[in-house]
Amino acid sequence: MQLNQKNLPAVGRSIKVPAYDRNEIKAGIVHVGVGGFHRAHQAVVVQQLLAAGGHKEWGICGIGLREGDRRIADIFARQDCLYTLITRYPTGEVDSEVMQQMTDFLLAPDDKQAVVDRMANPETKIVSLTITEGGYNLTADGEFDLGHPDIQHELKHPNDPKTIYGYLSAALRKRKDKQQTPFTVMSCDNIQHNGDVTRKMLLSFLSAQDEGLAAWVGEEVAFPNSMVDRITPVTTGAEMEYLKDQFDLEDEWPVTCEPFLQWIIEDNFSNGRPDFDKVDGVQFVQDVTPYEKMKIRLLNAGHSVLGICGALMGIQTINACMENEQLRTVLRKFWDEEATPILDKVEGIDLEAYKDSLQVRFSNPNIRDKVSRICSASSAKLPKFLLPTIEENLSKGGSIDMATWLIAAWCYYSDKQIDQNGQSLEIIDAMQDQLNRAAQNTTADALSFLRVREVFGSLIDNENFTSLYATTVRRFYEEPVISVQLQRW
Repeated sequence: MQLNQKNLPAVGRSIKVPAYDRNEIKAGIVHVGVGGFHRAHQAVVVQQLLAAGGHKEWGICGIGLREGDRRIADIFARQDCLYTLITRYPTGEVDSEVMQQMTDFLLAPDDKQAVVDRMANPETKIVSLTITEGGYNLTADGEFDLGHPDIQHELKHPNDPKTIYGYLSAALRKRKDKQQTPFTVMSCDNIQHNGDVTRKMLLSFLSAQDEGLAAWVGEEVAFPNSMVDRITPVTTGAEMEYLKDQFDLEDEWPVTCEPFLQWIIEDNFSNGRPDFDKVDGVQFVQDVTPYEKMKIRLLNAGHSVLGICGALMGIQTINACMENEQLRTVLRKFWDEEATPILDKVEGIDLEAYKDSLQVRFSNPNIRDKVSRICSASSAKLPKFLLPTIEENLSKGGSIDMATWLIAAWCYYSDKQIDQNGQSLEIIDAMQDQLNRAAQNTTADALSFLRVREVFGSLIDNENFTSLYATTVRRFYEEPVISVQLQRW
């Protein structure tokens, strides 16, 4: 049976479906970047609010800004924006539920004005984002890249947006011109101080395009920081087959996730907010900083430790990495000796218990998060997840041994692009070619990989780091078998 609104009553005979009437829901949230993570995290919180009763003004209108979003747009058109969430527990228990909190989906390449108008609609109270690290148009030193061709186009043609900044500026301009209260811009990406970053980037863009609008946005628009957490692997054919076998349900793009969900949100909104904190795992705080730093430095960096090492060892999934005693040891050692000592106090969190819980989550045999997914876009991830730990330890005299070793492993990974069994690695990275060229020159110039300043910034200028890195990377090229390398830890 095809998943759609017409078939929902029949679908509900075999699988959990929402009891609330979607026809009564208004989309107070416009969300840009409707990927698996959004559908397993923020959208789930909204569904639970709607299911609890009330909150009818907080449904979601999804937005796809790129041509690459056409597949999800086409599927949502056939499925009336419905999809199935499959939650897999370490015990083997599985919960499956149809999600219907999304009232509509708009594909910007088909109708840019419709997207601008939807954001500008007074019903829209929040525009939220999961556009990945690469979507923020950041330079290596954290500034806005005004020279990007799409940005230059938008500066000259404000009525023909291409990036998130063009759309936000066009919609906010309409709100300002009509003297309407602006919407909140809420980033849900894994970027430390994501709200502050979004604000800085948008104001940089507006300062070059429309100084009057920049001043208004700076005064009136809220950009709450938030920390998000839920492991959500890429959907595979296995999930679709599971739904067919168990429920005779055809869903073209379900989502699988772990049971854990956490969302810490700075209580700073322009135009009202939902009571997200009525949902387990969500809380509003005055300062998100210690929570996001904890998550990025432990979970995200830990994922990269396992991902790069696991890829080179020929291991396919994160849970399989956790079955390797050497990798479990190196992961905990990195956490305990390099990441934890420079974390701030996190109110209400026992860091040792948190790290224990991460190990359990990473080990979940029913999630099977692919190593290739974790390693994807490493050039965007590691400057945020790992390099700040190195830089802070350098400034405070802490240990950088294991983090430096991981950078050396990443260099070798980028150079050879094969695992220790001779199998080709699946590398997904916008900077793959540039990283490969730099890494290939390592035997002639030990610091060649670090000269990619778009990734490493000024780290190459720190002699304490480069001295250790040069020794480490040479040793890696002399003995590239990861299991042998790991013995020193």
